[in-house]
Amino acid sequence: MKIIQGKGVYGAVAVGKISFYRRSDAMVVREKTDDPEQEKLRFEKAKEKSLSQLEKLYEKALKEVGETNAQIFEIHKMMTEDDDYNESVLNIIESQQVNAEYAVAVTADNFAQIFSAMDDEYMKARAADVKDISNRIIANLTGQGDTAADTDGKYIICADDLTPSETVTLDKDKVLAFVTKYGSSNSHTAILARSMNIPAIIGAGEELSADLDGKSAAVDGFTGKLYIDPDEKTLSVLTEKQESEKRKKALLQELKGKENITLDGTRINIFANIGGPRDIGAVLINDAEGIGLFRSEFLYLESEDFPTEQVQFTAYKKVLESMAGKKVIIRTMDIGADKQIDYFGLDKEDNPALGYRAIRICLTEQDIFRTQLRALLRASVYGRLGIMFPMITSVEEVRKIREILEDIKSELTAEGLKYSDNIEIGIMIETPAAAVISDRLAPEVDFFSVGTNDLTQYTLAVDRQNPKLEPFCNTHHEAILRLIEFAAQSAHRCGKWIGICGELGADTELTEKWLKMGIDELSVSPSFVLAVRDKVRKTDLRK
Repeated sequence: MKIIQGKGVYGAVAVGKISFYRRSDAMVVREKTDDPEQEKLRFEKAKEKSLSQLEKLYEKALKEVGETNAQIFEIHKMMTEDDDYNESVLNIIESQQVNAEYAVAVTADNFAQIFSAMDDEYMKARAADVKDISNRIIANLTGQGDTAADTDGKYIICADDLTPSETVTLDKDKVLAFVTKYGSSNSHTAILARSMNIPAIIGAGEELSADLDGKSAAVDGFTGKLYIDPDEKTLSVLTEKQESEKRKKALLQELKGKENITLDGTRINIFANIGGPRDIGAVLINDAEGIGLFRSEFLYLESEDFPTEQVQFTAYKKVLESMAGKKVIIRTMDIGADKQIDYFGLDKEDNPALGYRAIRICLTEQDIFRTQLRALLRASVYGRLGIMFPMITSVEEVRKIREILEDIKSELTAEGLKYSDNIEIGIMIETPAAAVISDRLAPEVDFFSVGTNDLTQYTLAVDRQNPKLEPFCNTHHEAILRLIEFAAQSAHRCGKWIGICGELGADTELTEKWLKMGIDELSVSPSFVLAVRDKVRKTDLRK
């Protein structure tokens, strides 16, 4: 038996045979052409076919992993249609009189090098994306179409790495797990794996090689271990762990309809995070008590231009109506940083995570902000709405927001348009500044919601997208927990409630700590609602 150690990104167990992922990467050969116009036409046709495939991938991902995780294929579509990218391909065909495949391959290499040389980790990650879309176009030029794994049966898929499109095209019914040589636990692929509930290990290293193809193996996503030709004792232990997980999932289903109350009678609300109206089904199926985070920026990411007031109103109204009186908290657009949109015309920044984003855009370009707020206020009569503002760092920002809101209410009243008088106004505690002055912010709002993803990044000065920094990204760091506890104390002293909507909300190792702090609400991905409920119901704060 051989053991290969990697990092588990989804805790589950799988036992089966290995199928090493085989890409149909064509050998691109430089060929002279006497008809560059014909090559340009071939490129355009292959590009259109690629866009069609990406649209199908988006729809498939939407159904399987939700709107948030499907957005990578929208990014791929935008990159495929990028003017600079396309002009480079066409120019190489024309100037060098070469075949389209070669022009695409050269452009891919050039653009990947440009992205890789950038200091910003998010932009570095785009190098893999430009390679992904270029390989797709080349495959369509050569008639090989989509790549696929050899999965006639059920297999553990192994690869050097898997692009997001490769991950989504894997048939979940035929994939037991996947293991890759490289990758980051915060990469798109790792996030998709967790959303698809596929046991996964990344960073297995060079020991993971193609000569393992066909061998029996076992994946332990909890420990990050891949067992090659596991012995009977190891199989017995892992099989029991696998059966235990199945029993836990079955028991969780029995928690539907149950209250989120600890053994000592402490109650907490468990809500769900969503990216749009399409995610409502998952919220209802998993029995969440409400929506603690509606990421409204995805309305902007899906659009080719600024979504109109009516488009936004329709989306917000649908969610509020569907939740039938349960609380829905909608965050105003968090554009910028890793969510770039061409039509916003944002300047490139050396450090976009610390730059012009979220509420800073809203307070600077108020026409965009006012359109969203009008839509939200108009929709408020159809349910129980809370509006939440991201990236707050000062009391002055909150007061300016309230001033704009009151002005819009006056506008709507003058126009004879209705809005609710019972809208809760809250802010996200995701900057250390907001946490430190939370005692001053609390009197200005109705609630706090802690965005632990950014709060972790800013507090520890660690870029979560950078795999080299994973050893330094301690999400349980005392500094983070102290900031959250102080924010909770500040909220409660003013009679306000506080929730957590970042990934740490679903970390059941911290559930008891959140309850002891007095956190009133946890908002998690829909699939984690019942697991968190189970942890709450087993906790006794008297001990």
